[in-house]
Amino acid sequence: MGLFSKLFGEFVDVIEWTDDSSNTMVYRFERYGNEIKYGAKLIVRETQFAVFVNEGEVADVLGPGTYELETKNLPVLTTLQNWHHGFESPFKAEVYFCNARRFVDLKWGTKQPLMLRDSEFGGLRIRAFGTYGVRIIDALKFIREIVGTEGVFTTDEISAQLRNLITSRFATIIGSANIPVLDMAANYDQLGDFLTRRIAPEFGEYGLQLTRILVENISLPPAVSEALDKRTSMGMTGNLDRFLQYQTGVSMEAGANNTGGGASDGIGMGIGLAMANRMNESIGGTSNTGMPPPLPGGSDVFHVAVNGASQGPYTTDLLKQQAANGTLNAETLVWAPSMTEWAPAGTVDALKSVLSSAPASPPPIPAS
Repeated sequence: MGLFSKLFGEFVDVIEWTDDSSNTMVYRFERYGNEIKYGAKLIVRETQFAVFVNEGEVADVLGPGTYELETKNLPVLTTLQNWHHGFESPFKAEVYFCNARRFVDLKWGTKQPLMLRDSEFGGLRIRAFGTYGVRIIDALKFIREIVGTEGVFTTDEISAQLRNLITSRFATIIGSANIPVLDMAANYDQLGDFLTRRIAPEFGEYGLQLTRILVENISLPPAVSEALDKRTSMGMTGNLDRFLQYQTGVSMEAGANNTGGGASDGIGMGIGLAMANRMNESIGGTSNTGMPPPLPGGSDVFHVAVNGASQGPYTTDLLKQQAANGTLNAETLVWAPSMTEWAPAGTVDALKSVLSSAPASPPPIPAS
């Protein structure tokens, strides 16, 4: 420290600290040779603590207020070895200001995916991140456990340790909570409150209060998210026929608006084929309603209309039996795959031999 700093220290008798930063947790007041005049004024603001340290030993911790540095205000100092000059010599001490305000928007998150067992999807890997807030509630413990002799201590110097602590406890808690991954979004608030209660005692060991943990997002790996999106899309599609019709209409409109040809022509051709196939299926399904389907075997199998209903198919051998017992006659309507419509059996060339083999009707029984 230079000459001007030394002279400045001889005349300044007000000790205070105003913080222009947003992340300074502890600041050591700098004086030449750590000499503080007897009777100097100390101003501790509402969100501060002042800690006096003499030769490595804490002398006193003061809360908000204005103090005149005398032995009546610092009772602990009367026991220190330096005070054998009638308390008129300068203080040979260090003053640490601790910022007691709440530090918010500190980040935490998982560096590597966490493995957990999900009731619906089985084994999953998830990532999580969020924010948390802390503040100093025990200045003496915080200096002893964390700060040491640093002149300026910021949140950046402790955030990594606090983040690792939150992540480790989060992995344990989420792994034993048995919350389905699809329900986690509805439980972010409860999960954050539960984490805060579980981890707060460990922050207290550093002289800190964990004010709140916020869980902002729990995400799945990209491949799993893509598969889940497809599954969701399938569920939202509903009726596939209507969805196909809708997609076809949208594509046709896009093709009509694109007059550049090329790709649009191919799209239009594909849509046309799809529409033609769809129309053929519809027409075929309507025209075949009530008609027997064609069967392999050529024209030697027939369907027979009995009491307005189609029966069969029958081979010619079976039809001969029906003709023999009178079930089949020349007026019976028949149909075969080679025929375009139903027709009387007597008009079908393939059945003439079947009908001719039928026995003649027996003569009527004479009356007695």
